[in-house]
Amino acid sequence: MRKKIRSRFQGLYWRQLFVTAGMVMLTLFLLGASFFSLSYNYARSQKSEELVSKAQIMAQLSVSYLETGRNLSMEELRNDRDFQRLATFAATVSDVHFMICDTQGRVLLTTDSSLDGMVVTMPEKMTEEIREKGAASTRGDLGGLYPQKRLVVGVQAVNPESREAVGEVFAISTTLSLDAMWKGFIGLFFMTAFVVLMVAFMASSITAMRQVQPIREMVQATRRYAEGDFDVRMQDYGREDEIGELAASFNNMAESLQQTERQRREFIANISHELKTPMTTIAGYTDGILDGTIPPENERQYLQIISNESRRLSRMVRRMLDVSQLQAMDPLKGGNHFDICESMRRVLISMEKKINDRHLDVDADIPEEPILVLGDNDMITQVIYNLLENAAKFAREGSTLYLGVTTIDGKARVTVRNLGDTIPAEELPLLFERFHKSDKSRSEDKDGVGLGLYIVKTILEQHKEKINVTSENGVTTFSFSLAAE
Repeated sequence: MRKKIRSRFQGLYWRQLFVTAGMVMLTLFLLGASFFSLSYNYARSQKSEELVSKAQIMAQLSVSYLETGRNLSMEELRNDRDFQRLATFAATVSDVHFMICDTQGRVLLTTDSSLDGMVVTMPEKMTEEIREKGAASTRGDLGGLYPQKRLVVGVQAVNPESREAVGEVFAISTTLSLDAMWKGFIGLFFMTAFVVLMVAFMASSITAMRQVQPIREMVQATRRYAEGDFDVRMQDYGREDEIGELAASFNNMAESLQQTERQRREFIANISHELKTPMTTIAGYTDGILDGTIPPENERQYLQIISNESRRLSRMVRRMLDVSQLQAMDPLKGGNHFDICESMRRVLISMEKKINDRHLDVDADIPEEPILVLGDNDMITQVIYNLLENAAKFAREGSTLYLGVTTIDGKARVTVRNLGDTIPAEELPLLFERFHKSDKSRSEDKDGVGLGLYIVKTILEQHKEKINVTSENGVTTFSFSLAAE
């Protein structure tokens, strides 16, 4: 149970939420601490200055009282009603308690009625600081004299004529304004922090959910892909940020995977069909010879059929291996150039026997001057050979083949043309598919494996080019272009 709860809160949603909440709380804490420190120090400084000013005024008023007190007893000083009324009035209008002390810090008179009858001596540390610096300030309870800390300021009472210190005057704040400000600020801070934290929580929750939801959908989609279902697509969130780009790329990947899977299934289906025919023929005729079904005088004929089917099967496997190798090559890497005219002449020479066997003429439009093109010489030679072989195979016997090359807009355009049956328009896009054979080609091309034109398309795609085909009124034309130097 503990592990389950722990794993639940380890998701991106909760991590982002906790990070946001932590950052907001840390920011509020630092801002609050900084603001309180500055405001508290400023308020205390202002209050201290105010108390110092009032204490100094009271010290000036107390000089004659303290001078007189040198010749009077402690009890006589405390019974001085005139000065006591004056001090009490000053304390009332200024909201401050005053303590008039001698130079040793013993309280002679206080305006705080709660201290009546008590013998009070101010802290020795403060009296020493007053004697050294002339004034002192602290915040405390005066050794337990008050239940709560108060701001206390003390100054010297100096005789203006003799410049002699005759006593000390302490001003004590009668209100707990600083504590009240502190408590009020703490309450306001926590209330503000709570509101900001809730707003940040809601905003972060919505933002995190918008970011995490597409990722969760992608996780579900990848699981479906792992099961072989490539029909799942991401929703169009209408976003132009990284999530939107990721969703679009994910859908493109799904399209590519689906197309690859479809091609794989078609390839398996086609190759199964293509391999099954020669293998069935070989097995059937072999069994017929072994069990005596085929007469001895016909065995040579059927052995020749078995041999032909075996060679066709071998060619088919070899062509499939060629396709795999071609798809892994990069013919444009290195920037190699070669003379395509020379390659076309070599193909014509190698095709001489097949052309003569069908009593075909050749109209070769190949310039004497070299035309240098970018690409792989062997691969492009195979393209020309496959196209010319296909044209010769399906050309009308005794007709003329055309093989030519021209330079147009910085590209060398190679054209192969034959005269024969018109290929239906709906069949033209299928000519370059794996193992594709029309009914016409099946009857006339018994040795073919249906990969020649597919290899042509694959090689040209590796060269970033396309093969074009047209067929009208019995004239079928294949053409492609290559970048010329």
